[in-house]
Amino acid sequence: MTEQQSRRLAEESRETEWTRPSFGRELYAGRFRLDLIHPHPEPSAEERGRGDAYLKKLETFLKTEVDPLQIEADAKIPDRVVKGLAELGAFGMNVAEEYGGVGLSQTYYNRALALANSTHAALGALLSAHQSIGVPKPLKYFGTKEQKERYLPRVARGEISAFLLTEPDVGSDPARMSTTAVPSRDGKEYVLNGLKLWITNGSVATVSIVMATVPKSDRKPHGITAFIVESDVPGFSVERRNQFMGIRGIENALIRLDNVRVPAENVIGEVGRGLKIALVTLNTGRLSLPATNASTAKGALQYAREYANERVQWGRPIGKHDAIAQKLAFIAATTYAMDAVVELSSALADQERNDIRIEAAIAKLWVSEMAWLVTDEMIQIRGGRGYETAASLKARGERPVPAEQMLRDLRVARIFEGSSEIMRLFIAREAVDMHLKVAGALADPNAGTGEKGRAAAKAAGFYARWFPALTLGKGHVPGGYGEFGDLATHLRYVERTARKLARNTFYALNRWQAKLEYRQAFLGRVVDIGCELYAMSAACVRARMLATEEARELADAFCRQSRLRTQRLFTELWENEDTRNYKLAQDVLGGRYTFVEAGIVDPSGGGPMIPDTAREGQEAEVPRRRRRAS
Repeated sequence: MTEQQSRRLAEESRETEWTRPSFGRELYAGRFRLDLIHPHPEPSAEERGRGDAYLKKLETFLKTEVDPLQIEADAKIPDRVVKGLAELGAFGMNVAEEYGGVGLSQTYYNRALALANSTHAALGALLSAHQSIGVPKPLKYFGTKEQKERYLPRVARGEISAFLLTEPDVGSDPARMSTTAVPSRDGKEYVLNGLKLWITNGSVATVSIVMATVPKSDRKPHGITAFIVESDVPGFSVERRNQFMGIRGIENALIRLDNVRVPAENVIGEVGRGLKIALVTLNTGRLSLPATNASTAKGALQYAREYANERVQWGRPIGKHDAIAQKLAFIAATTYAMDAVVELSSALADQERNDIRIEAAIAKLWVSEMAWLVTDEMIQIRGGRGYETAASLKARGERPVPAEQMLRDLRVARIFEGSSEIMRLFIAREAVDMHLKVAGALADPNAGTGEKGRAAAKAAGFYARWFPALTLGKGHVPGGYGEFGDLATHLRYVERTARKLARNTFYALNRWQAKLEYRQAFLGRVVDIGCELYAMSAACVRARMLATEEARELADAFCRQSRLRTQRLFTELWENEDTRNYKLAQDVLGGRYTFVEAGIVDPSGGGPMIPDTAREGQEAEVPRRRRRAS
């Protein structure tokens, strides 16, 4: 994805501008708005009662009716399990009760996904893809009354849904989408043609959301549009079920649309607004992934703790040896923080008063990255038993701990629903956009009193509030935060460091100006620093809410570890090899160093990495895009 495309995606998802509060946005601007997250939002007594009761039923079902080893061996979730989940209402957990759903809040929905995922990742993928990005969520936000009444009861009862966006040559760059939706002459239907790849639940879904491009025609609305499509209509076919290194029970498919006719009333929202629908849906739908990732980290903590207590080397449990103890400290503190980030982000989503785009993106990015590190360290602690499969361990009479499976299942989290690289670009776009808009509007000599003038005045007002974050340095005295006790020092650090981050971003903008967009490594570090600050804030606020010594200790340990990572990132902002590395990479692409690849056999047989068939319909679009760009 290019910077220009990233900007367009951000603009599509931007419902309001500098109006709705956002803790994450303020953090990147150098303003520590603790009031936006503290006191930690909590569910009402009614929500808690309904949610806890449902989690108890779901946990009982998962323990008594699901065999994770069978799912892993068969690479399929048994039909009886799917039926049982449907009877429990698991496919309608976040569907309103008026449409036959359970009506869980985002907080309890994420907790339920975590339970399912901890049993087997395929269960988490099935339920999440169905509800977080499938039919229920887009209809909740953008569906008509008739669409909700027709489809929500079906998906709540257990009809599985999917989301068809990705194509063989289209991932995070939907501008390249080749799937078309051509309206009929009478305007009563659309004819869809295209190929969709990596569609989770695609091989079992009965109804889906399909993204397709309506072509330009006589000044009529056009562009990427969201459609509700039944899987049993003529021309809708599952080409194959895909297989992956992990999540072996996932139902992921390649789907072909061949002259699929869809009634006009199945358009969700407006023609040409499909991308906005997708991105707004992901604002909260994206939270399901960190919830399931955090559940994996919790399992890793349990397995690491138990094994480090039982395994003896040189007369002592290995957890008593410093090398292993350091890993355990990292795993425990980081897992606590991941849980805090997920819970806080979910609670903010439930409030529905804050703009949580940045918080949700941070949760997805940071938790997926840290969960990978935590689980990898658990594997290292378990040694050979970490590398051995659960089935093999069981065959030898040992406890079937699925350690290696957890790592395989988790790997895709850094790719799903926006890779880590794309998430950094998205967050950077949102964070730096404030700086760019302020600088651009104030520098425009022709602003006048019209629309540009109002934009300049708006920017100037924001700038007046934001500028102190850039000018106040070490002499500024941060807040006291006395109610947080020993954790107050970490909150003061977050406040000071947020200001420092804003100053560094502003300096970078002055240095590189518009070219800052191309400094993706620099912006990635800016984003990562903000992620650490958000995680520290969440850890402290959650410890204050829980009010236990154990939570305070873990929050303190995490913040101390996080501060070290943050300091390294600040150093690397300006002391790095980014420019030389970029040049080296271009030489690699040009074939200058192919001698390093000598002495191996290519088991793939060679040939193009992406077949020409994956680019069908793209060639004609490239010249038009280039003409527009020029």
